[in-house]
Amino acid sequence: MDHDHFPDDLLKDQTAWYLAYDELARDSARSQTDARRRLLELSRRIAGQAFWRTPDGTPAARVALKEIARAGMGRARDARRSEVCR
Repeated sequence: MDHDHFPDDLLKDQTAWYLAYDELARDSARSQTDARRRLLELSRRIAGQAFWRTPDGTPAARVALKEIARAGMGRARDARRSEVCR
């Protein structure tokens, strides 16, 4: 499966989930409570995504989504850094 196989909002939410998880793990300046709430909200949105109720929403698709999102996480992090530096 590739990036185009998944709805954009699902891929965006999964990537954001990894970024929020890493932020929580780093114990950054942002409130841990806020980071946990963000993770819960993203988890709800990912699990409730209509894509999972289609024939394409298989367990293998869940694994593929996570792999694609994890690979894209570095690009998302780089984009956020470049915005901060401007």
